[in-house]
Amino acid sequence: MAHKPAIASMSLGRAWVHDLHEKLKQASEAGFTGIEIFYEDLEYLAKKYGDTDRTNLLQAASEIRQACDNLSLTIIGLQPFLFYEGLTDRNEHKVKIEKLKTWFQIVKIFGTDLIQIPSNFQTDNTSGDISLIVNDMIEVAELGLQENPPIRFAYENLAWGTHVDTWEKMWEIVTRVNKPNFGCCLDTFNIAGKVWADPTSQDGKSPNADRDLEYSMLQLVQTVDVKKVFYIQVVDAERLEEPLIEGHPFYVDEQPARMSWSRNCRLFLYEYDKGAYLPVVEIARMLTKELGFEGWVSMELFSRSMSDPDPSVPRTHAQRGIKAWRRLVKELEL
Repeated sequence: MAHKPAIASMSLGRAWVHDLHEKLKQASEAGFTGIEIFYEDLEYLAKKYGDTDRTNLLQAASEIRQACDNLSLTIIGLQPFLFYEGLTDRNEHKVKIEKLKTWFQIVKIFGTDLIQIPSNFQTDNTSGDISLIVNDMIEVAELGLQENPPIRFAYENLAWGTHVDTWEKMWEIVTRVNKPNFGCCLDTFNIAGKVWADPTSQDGKSPNADRDLEYSMLQLVQTVDVKKVFYIQVVDAERLEEPLIEGHPFYVDEQPARMSWSRNCRLFLYEYDKGAYLPVVEIARMLTKELGFEGWVSMELFSRSMSDPDPSVPRTHAQRGIKAWRRLVKELEL
């Protein structure tokens, strides 16, 4: 399987600001062949049918699928299934499982088999007990295996995750779950943003950043089974002029700095003129060349620019994303 370019729907503009159909159109016209659908986009579309109940969500899903088919866009997955693992309130856990059953119906309409689960970043009502986390993931995996066709899950470590914030911790869980439909998504931002970068530091880097990243990537290549990598996300981020601490415009009390940074400051690859500075190309090289990943590569991005009401935002983001993808393909000879 060759590498195929995808883009996340939210990276073309916030759901409440820009029309989803316009975002899909611009992704297709730019040259993307696949797209990740954010649940938030689906919910906003469902509101035009009334409440966001199961019936209206499924109707909205059918509308999205038809639009993507018309534009020759493959839906690679639905994300993010938020705040799932390690919940201490087991009644809330049961609610999540019931919601997941609706997600199963949605992805079948989409024509995909993939749901992405990011690591939990709640600070309340969540446990770091790895046995509990593993058991929660086994539960969803087994439910997914009962579906026809089976549903796969891509677990992703967020750099600001409360208990799972590195690929190493994520991989331990994937290994212990040990189910054929339970794998991972590797994200260059979440890798570099944890081990190499630190938005609260003056230079935007962690102590011993280069050495630590080199060691981390060598360990990843030697440890991770590429068959368990269901897709990758490749994106950069902005180096801030001042540390993201109290008083910074992006600072949010009781919100991890890396989360605030992620929500406001991601950039596409090679956008050095906008402040991009993470070693993303090298990480992408390790994932595609050394680890040997082939498959979907998503240019997922979050940025304050997505909230700009200018109707050109979906187009400019799509064009920026495909430009980055084509340059990466050329540089790495993908």
